[in-house]
Amino acid sequence: MKNLSLKLEDDIYIETERITAKLQIARNRYINEAVDLLNKYHKRRLLKSQLAKESAAIKIDSMEILREMEKLKDDD
Repeated sequence: MKNLSLKLEDDIYIETERITAKLQIARNRYINEAVDLLNKYHKRRLLKSQLAKESAAIKIDSMEILREMEKLKDDD
């Protein structure tokens, strides 16, 4: 496990303290879970963006293949 120095804005710190007290979990555990959740969120966003770019890139090729297949069909 890595040690990390963290500066939180006062209002975020106060809310974190209230929530961790009600949940009866350590602040460190709470922050770890929060960062893990945010990492998963951003990982999905990045993947969605990558897939959209790749889909757009192959769209042109797919349309060209479709046109060629239609020509073959018309030739029969």
